[in-house]
Amino acid sequence: MHVRAAVIGGGVAGTASAIALRRRTGAEVTVYEAYDPATGEEAGRVGSFLSLAVNGLRALDRIGVLAPVRAAGFAFADQCMWSASGRLLGRVPRGRLASDTLHSTTLLRERLVEAMRAEAERAGVRIVTGRRVTADSLDADLVVAADGLWSATRTALDPGAPRPEYAGLYSISGISRDVPLPGDAFHMVLSRKGAFLCLPVADGGVWWSAQVASPRPPDLAHPPQEWLPLLRELYAGSRTPSAVLAGSVESDRPTLMHKLAEVPVWHDARTVLIGDAAHPVGAGQGASMALEDAVALADAVAASPSVAGALAAYDRLRRPRIARMAKAAAGNREAKTPGRVQHRATEALMPLFLRYAYPRATAWLYEPTA
Repeated sequence: MHVRAAVIGGGVAGTASAIALRRRTGAEVTVYEAYDPATGEEAGRVGSFLSLAVNGLRALDRIGVLAPVRAAGFAFADQCMWSASGRLLGRVPRGRLASDTLHSTTLLRERLVEAMRAEAERAGVRIVTGRRVTADSLDADLVVAADGLWSATRTALDPGAPRPEYAGLYSISGISRDVPLPGDAFHMVLSRKGAFLCLPVADGGVWWSAQVASPRPPDLAHPPQEWLPLLRELYAGSRTPSAVLAGSVESDRPTLMHKLAEVPVWHDARTVLIGDAAHPVGAGQGASMALEDAVALADAVAASPSVAGALAAYDRLRRPRIARMAKAAAGNREAKTPGRVQHRATEALMPLFLRYAYPRATAWLYEPTA
């Protein structure tokens, strides 16, 4: 089946789907990205990083993009979980099974998109920037809507589709210097104020992200210079976050975290939602799930005699896994927004969970699916 495909959105999900469709089906693919790199609108925020777990890395491998992405980031075999007081709660394989030699990779979001767009162009994908499009304006056999959390295509497919809601967390990322952080692992600190992530990078710096629990979204009108003192106050009782924030040299504005109820309609006969447009799962799996989507969609198109049949097959394949991931992500968010009593209980039980239950609880996610 020869397919002319149009992709709305040039982020992780859109670029991955373009590469997958081009390389696995031979489709003619054009990506439409609303932002124009020449204006600087699309530049990644300071310290804005993401991690790709082994399931996302396997998807990259299947479309021939694993090597350049790994070269753009930092691999971590393990993750250390810490209490606010600095007690090590456990050390677990990060984003992988203990037996897996492929290690989770953390990199700046902009570097990931740059690497993937370069690979898309090498694959013969046409990329158009600075042009905002809608599904009904495109002359194509297949329209892939990778237009993100606030997807206009989701509403066009179903006017009654759910809307994103604030999830009780916001994040602020940044870069620190001269912080004595153990260099062989990714670190997560559990605090009553939320979770604090930090990792050492090759130039001697530390990337960090504070995921702050707040029942109401913060006032984003505050000037940038006010956020770092606020974080230092919030994490004053947490050993590692305090040290990292004291050495901060750059930080960005808050990013609100959202949740989205299950989206009933993912596709019609030629248009399909992927990535955050269909399921913003969070829990460090947003990019990896989008990459899985891209490969699954291309496989469905390659195996089906019609686009409509391929989209129906894609829906049947992906929904159960996404539903399970969404449930896990909800539990992850709840663990980051505990009250005082629940936080103490979590700290007490976490070492037992990490030692005895964590491998079994995550095996379904990291085991090869194909």
